[in-house]
Amino acid sequence: MENIKLDRSSKILVIGTSGSGKTTLAEKLSKMLGIKNIELDALFWKENWTQSSTEEFREKIVSSIKTAEGYVLHGNYNKVKDLTWGNVDTVIWLDYGRVVVMWRVLKRTIGRIITQEELWAGNKETFKKSFLEKDSIVLWAWNTYKKRKEQYSIMVKDNPYRIKEIVVLKSPKEAKSLLKMIEELKC
Repeated sequence: MENIKLDRSSKILVIGTSGSGKTTLAEKLSKMLGIKNIELDALFWKENWTQSSTEEFREKIVSSIKTAEGYVLHGNYNKVKDLTWGNVDTVIWLDYGRVVVMWRVLKRTIGRIITQEELWAGNKETFKKSFLEKDSIVLWAWNTYKKRKEQYSIMVKDNPYRIKEIVVLKSPKEAKSLLKMIEELKC
């Protein structure tokens, strides 16, 4: 991580299991570097939790990245890896422990339910949808944790898209250190 060089022309992908803090880190990187922030969930979800078709989703991603000098993408969508992994020079993997991730998912979800925070396309999380339905975000985070960890381990090891810089952060403290380092390099 000592030699990482990020600037206004950087094309970054932030990955990690649901609840790891991808959006928070991406927003901070976007502001610090003055680059476009592209949230894949915002491109994927439509009103009433309707999913974009793969074709539609791909078009939205291409449209979002094609004119940007630099950007930070964040999200986990395997079906568009060629557009995400294939168009970045840096991948930052938030490889946090399950306890940290699940605590964050619970805290975030409960906060969104209480505040009725509007998400993508005006969608809102509800107690029923978040905790009681089969596609609950809490269950999703728990059930996909191991799978994502395995997938990303292979992607990082094999590096099929020949990413120039892959940064694996094992804790929120390491993420803070990365941001501090970037801030210091800007001075």
